[in-house]
Amino acid sequence: MKRILSLALVALMALSASIMAAPAMAEEKPPYVEITVEVFDRGTDGGRTDPTNNYWTDWIKAKVLEDENIGVTFVAVSRWEETPQLNNMMAAGNAPDVCFTYDISLLTNYRDLGGIIDLAPYIGALLPDLDALLGPDASIPGRNLIQRNMDPDTGAIFYIPARRMNPAGANTFIRKDWLDTLGLPLPATRQEFHDALVAFKEQDPGGIGSENVVPFTMTPDVRWRAGILIDSFLDPSLSDKERWVNTIIGTNQNFLLPDIKEGYRFLNQMFHEGLIDPDFFLHTDDVHSDNLIKSGAAGAFIHNWDQAYRDSPGLLRDLQENVPGADIVVIDTFENSAGEYTKFNYDAAGLNFFIPVTSEARVEAALRYVNWLARFENFHFLQFGEEGLNHVIENGVPKLLAVDGPSIQNSPQNIDYTISMNGVYLGDPDLTARALANSYSVDAAYITNAFAIALNGGRALPVVPVTLSAAGPYAEDLRVKGEVLMTTVVTAAPDQFDAVWDSLIADWLASGAQEIIDERAEKFFEP
Repeated sequence: MKRILSLALVALMALSASIMAAPAMAEEKPPYVEITVEVFDRGTDGGRTDPTNNYWTDWIKAKVLEDENIGVTFVAVSRWEETPQLNNMMAAGNAPDVCFTYDISLLTNYRDLGGIIDLAPYIGALLPDLDALLGPDASIPGRNLIQRNMDPDTGAIFYIPARRMNPAGANTFIRKDWLDTLGLPLPATRQEFHDALVAFKEQDPGGIGSENVVPFTMTPDVRWRAGILIDSFLDPSLSDKERWVNTIIGTNQNFLLPDIKEGYRFLNQMFHEGLIDPDFFLHTDDVHSDNLIKSGAAGAFIHNWDQAYRDSPGLLRDLQENVPGADIVVIDTFENSAGEYTKFNYDAAGLNFFIPVTSEARVEAALRYVNWLARFENFHFLQFGEEGLNHVIENGVPKLLAVDGPSIQNSPQNIDYTISMNGVYLGDPDLTARALANSYSVDAAYITNAFAIALNGGRALPVVPVTLSAAGPYAEDLRVKGEVLMTTVVTAAPDQFDAVWDSLIADWLASGAQEIIDERAEKFFEP
């Protein structure tokens, strides 16, 4: 009896202690704060959902509320009109508390105008999980990636990069079934690629009528949608200094690099041969180009290294539904003068996030949210979702399932929500590589081939850790002028190509590009 009473007393004391401790524990929880967070809007084609209100945003809202006592509201920003929309929100003072962009020039402009918060004082206390996830900066010895954008004079850090898990950039895709019908091999040189496009146009291997064949499709974003071809004309002996100094506004404008003009001349030739969609310059997003591919009218295109195989926009999937037996494969076809198949790869630092000064009262909550996203349990769920619903385990790693419904991912592995990283990450390189091949609904062979080709001869721009300011005020104007330049020279009359190029380059330089190039030349040094 004494033992029973003793146990009861112990239990009663434990219960009393837990009741007494409950208010203290509640007091330790951070006060409730509401924040707004940017998310890319990629439209709803292909079954995509409202990016601000869906299965994934509901999960984020519930879990971050439970873990951090933070209420989150998502704010959509068009992936295709990102720069002007962010500019408008920043000017109006209603930008989200957590913003992000791939446009470094945009960030330097906001920084120089005093529009964003110095995050350096908060990194140690509020971003430990993010710092651990980003890890060391392979391009700048002795510095962690979280410090990539640190001002060398003041130590200020106004924007912090996501970690790019996969550096693969772009690839060239072609209709293999059309090649097979014509008895042609996979093109292995620029001339073979050109000849294949001519054959597509003249011989109509898909039986859709030659007038409906679009041998090569692209958009006004010529630098991206034809970049591998254009860069194959560059002198392979270019120094890092020449590349870095003359590549401005992100990686989009490098018009002064030696021989790059000849790449645009080749595109001009293709356009006037009827090998490029004659209306390419009228469509500012991918929708028109995607529809040409899905309907079976397009023969080849250049895009993200895995674009044809993504569930969204579902290019190969929809094409095969519309054209049974159709196939799209990746080719390595644009050799330079040294016979090398070089192509652009990404730096480890991808997208950058920042906090506007208008969010100063919520900066700690905003950073706690970003740090929360860097915890494995959170980004892992966002990347792979629920077992059985979004993925199955295959060969010991998750394999994403093709989902057509509320839990569809609007972007690959939900990169629009996992803003601390781009790409799949399982904490181990081998597991991550296996999961990458597993994360598509197509046969894994498509992915391993595309990945290998994208990395073959790939190189990122050199990293020079200096503070640059000149591009900021000119970024948007030069972005527009650069797009006009590219589409105009591609469509110009061949006998006017040189005159049009020289005139537009002169205007581009006078519009701020020369000032940016001069600053980069002055500040360049070998890290």
